[in-house]
Amino acid sequence: MKSFIAGLPKAELHLHIEGTLEPELMFQLAERNGIVLPYENVAALQAAYDFNQLQDFLELYYQGMDVLRTEQDFFDLTWAYLQKISRQSVRHVEIFFDPQGHLERGIAFETALNGIHSALVKGEQEYHISFGLIMCFLRHLDEEEAFATLEMALAHKDKIIGVGLDSSEKDNPPAKFQQVFAKARHEGFWLVAHAGEEGPPEYIYEALDLLKVDRIDHGNASMLDPALVKRLVDEQMPLTVCPLSNTRLCVVDDMKHHPLPQMLEAGLNVTINSDDPAYFGGYLNENYEAISGILGNSAELLAQLARNSFSASFIEDTQRDSLLAEVDAYMQEQNSP
Repeated sequence: MKSFIAGLPKAELHLHIEGTLEPELMFQLAERNGIVLPYENVAALQAAYDFNQLQDFLELYYQGMDVLRTEQDFFDLTWAYLQKISRQSVRHVEIFFDPQGHLERGIAFETALNGIHSALVKGEQEYHISFGLIMCFLRHLDEEEAFATLEMALAHKDKIIGVGLDSSEKDNPPAKFQQVFAKARHEGFWLVAHAGEEGPPEYIYEALDLLKVDRIDHGNASMLDPALVKRLVDEQMPLTVCPLSNTRLCVVDDMKHHPLPQMLEAGLNVTINSDDPAYFGGYLNENYEAISGILGNSAELLAQLARNSFSASFIEDTQRDSLLAEVDAYMQEQNSP
């Protein structure tokens, strides 16, 4: 199955670029920028990757983010990610970035945006990986700050395709951002939101009904509400599930208890993604490998997840049809004697 997954064409739709900051690169950028990290070496930093909940991870995530200071730093971060996934048969990515996490450190909006975007352009040219860039609001901050960030994004619609909602889900319901999402929708952005990772099914309802999102990020908690599952199936609302993240953040206690098989059996439009791979132990292929066993090592189910990733992408129909045809051709090739 590892070989099959390695060659399977796929897209990634739930990836925080700041969460791809590997320990080695973190130390390199810290040295470049004259920053002293509170860890003696790479091994000591990796030992800190032991999370009991989302907040434990976020504290380390924001600390690591501090080494990102210049446009070149953001370029190098993104380019390192693209180099990894270029070897994983990834054809398309829609990645998140957190401008508020940089603005509060005095890093200009354009510094992060231009560094990330220029690397994505180079990745499309050299690796033929198409892309979309989604700007996320930090939900532990208030809506007024989100509005200010959205205003900055309006001048960069040529680079940013959508807005999202991430950070601490507990006690920060989607309803808190209803007005700024309405403004973003009016401006023509695609809309996504983290919901139902640590939050309850009610947060998924709010993301659907109040934010009017085009895609739900995570969505695991939907399985607690049969009426919600039926609605998500009827609407074929995409869910960007992140298996290794779910286990590392204790959303599920063990991969064998992950609800993915039940989600697929129910007819949910599930996609597989890596979330913050530097912190959670694997990029896209490693996530597919992690769930292969609980799906009975079914090549067809894995291929269906890959098809879902293209169906759920914010791309033109002609590109989508071409990518879906690539999965079908791959499966035909695998099944031929």
